[in-house]
Amino acid sequence: MRRLTFLLFPLVLATCSTDTPRIQPVTEWSQESANFQVEARTFQEISRKVGKEARAECLRQAKVSNCDFTILVDLNPRAPANAFQTVDDRDQPVIIFTRAMIQSAQNADELAFVMGHEAAHHVLGHIDRQTQNAKESAVIFGDLGKLYGEDGKDLERSQKLGAEVGTQINVKEFELEADQLGTIITHNAGYNPLVGAKYFARIPDPGDRFLGTHPPNAQRVQIVLDTARQLGLSE
Repeated sequence: MRRLTFLLFPLVLATCSTDTPRIQPVTEWSQESANFQVEARTFQEISRKVGKEARAECLRQAKVSNCDFTILVDLNPRAPANAFQTVDDRDQPVIIFTRAMIQSAQNADELAFVMGHEAAHHVLGHIDRQTQNAKESAVIFGDLGKLYGEDGKDLERSQKLGAEVGTQINVKEFELEADQLGTIITHNAGYNPLVGAKYFARIPDPGDRFLGTHPPNAQRVQIVLDTARQLGLSE
């Protein structure tokens, strides 16, 4: 989950930097090599179907008012495999897949599941909740700093530390919530979340670290299995 401070589409952000995204709408993206197990047209179809179901779920839950999703591809060849949800400067939801992320997927179900998970972050209002946690934690750390006589840069440093700690509050729970709702969105879009969740088997397990950003893979797989059973699905 990230917040953008500029309008991402429909422009391609051409840059020589290895860190800056080079963004393109998924409808305009085409593969320049054959090293993809999911074709561009298939990914575009995934984006259309998952985007439609994510919007429907967003309107149904009514936790946020902005429900028009845009799916983008980061063309930067150096960007690692990743997908994330953010909002543009109109506060509309954006989901970005790096080219490496698309290339790493073994099938359409995996990409649909990842997309459903990222869409769920927005539907559940996680960015706003995370921002509020950061603000509240910054105030608490600032008050503690003042209590111990801090001012100026020292106080600013304490407030910044508080904001950083605040962003980690409930973040693992947010991931599990997104896995649960993402399973439903993926299923409603016509893809199999049980197949999609097999992606977890190929990524490093973060374990159960204090202030970690993601829960253990086994815990994430389990919530997908439990939700899938409620939907009448089985392996």
